[in-house]
Amino acid sequence: MKTAIVVDDEEKSRITLSTFLKKYCPTIQVVAQADGVVSAEEAFHQHAPEVIFLDIEMNDGTGFDVIERLKGKAFEVIFVTAYNQYALQAFRYSAIDYLLKPINPEELI
Repeated sequence: MKTAIVVDDEEKSRITLSTFLKKYCPTIQVVAQADGVVSAEEAFHQHAPEVIFLDIEMNDGTGFDVIERLKGKAFEVIFVTAYNQYALQAFRYSAIDYLLKPINPEELI
């Protein structure tokens, strides 16, 4: 089982993704949720997840800011965003996937 955190400034998006992961991806355990850059960094240090599901545009910065703050740490990133224009940049940051909102559960399988 892989541990994960879900980072998104919209509570509804965090809850929806966490619910989908629990239902459709039983090998992923969401251990925390965060609503921005600062809380994502805190959650990461507290839980040391293997995967971060990461929004791009948030109230206190971007998903790319989260990655920069965690530079040198071991984790995988899956971006979950409503913006398709960041896909190339996301893969330059070694994202393993890039999901567009609204999330379709079949994309997780």
